Formats: sequence, C-alpha cells, structure tokens
Amino acid sequence: MIAVPQPHKMTADAYLTWEAQQETRHEYLDGEILAMTGGTLSHNQLALNLYSSLRPQLQPKGCRAFVADAKVNVTKINAYFYPDLVVSCHPEDLAAQDAITHPTLIVEVLSPSTRDYDRGDKFKSYHALSSLQEYVLIDTTQVAIEYFRWGEGRMWLHTFYEAGETIALHSLGIEVAVDVIYEEVRLNFDRPTEAEN
Repeated sequence: MIAVPQPHKMTADAYLTWEAQQETRHEYLDGEILAMTGGTLSHNQLALNLYSSLRPQLQPKGCRAFVADAKVNVTKINAYFYPDLVVSCHPEDLAAQDAITHPTLIVEVLSPSTRDYDRGDKFKSYHALSSLQEYVLIDTTQVAIEYFRWGEGRMWLHTFYEAGETIALHSLGIEVAVDVIYEEVRLNFDRPTEAEN
C-alpha cells in the first residue's frame, strides 16, 4: 500500500485522536499525515500466509504477530507506521492497546508503488527502532523475498530468497519456507490481459 501525503500538519497526539475516527488508515511522520491506499488480494494473502506460519511458533516463545491494522510507534523520529506484519516479544507490546514500540521483526509486502519507499525512506525510519532485529520485504510481482538482519558493526546484513528456499528468522528462532509464504498467491504478473478475458 502506498502512503499519500496530506496537505496539513498536526501533533502526534492530535493525529492519534483524529486517526482513530477515520475510516481509512493514515501513517504519521513528524507532523506529516500519509493516507494509506488499499492493497491487492495478493498483497493481503502474502501477509496472511506469513502470519499463519509464524503464529503457532510464536506463542510458545511469548511473542505475538500483528497484521495490517497494528501501528508501530517510532518514538525517536515522532512517527507511526502500519507495516504489513510486525512481531514483538516485549512485555510492554504484549500488553499494549494502541501501538507497538519494541518490534523484533517488521515485514512489508511490496507493490510497484511502494517498492522504493519500503526499501528506502521507510526502512531508514525503522532504523530508529533499537529493538528491530529483522526487516523482510516480500515481492508481489515474483517469488522473491529480501531479508535484512541487524549484524555487528551497525550493519544490516542482506540476503535474497527465492522459491524452494527457507528463510531463517534468527531473532525468533523460526524458519519459514518461501513456498509457504507464496501458497495460493496470484502474482501481479499473472493477471489476465484484456485479450484473454
């Protein structure tokens, strides 16, 4: 989903009050309001497939996964984002009602309109989260997943995964097959052309 900037600025408190009354979701970045547009069915299926794989493995570890409507508060940069999936094992987040503040894993499902933003500025914003250990980008146009893991020396280690491979989420001690994430997903390039209809 893409964030569309709105013309007015507001404080974080005003945003939280205002956003709770809106029919659509909005992200917030230091006074700027970003309206979120809707995603595709493939986008939704990818996030749900990963959530379904993670959920039973997270419960024994005392961690929880949240999808779509869960806000992440990046306090250092005065921001609120809606990742496609977020996992936290922090006690404050497990009891939270409004936003996650100590995520371990954040996942964004890419679309052509959000690809650059999710890889660039949004990822840079997530760098301000000291708890974040892993960042995953799932492609909607091909079976391809980019995996970033916080390593020594303040570096993000990058790995690319394709069909037939398994992603190891080190911070959670969980492995997930790429094929399971893409199960029953119709990729964007699979859309029938007008001539085929």
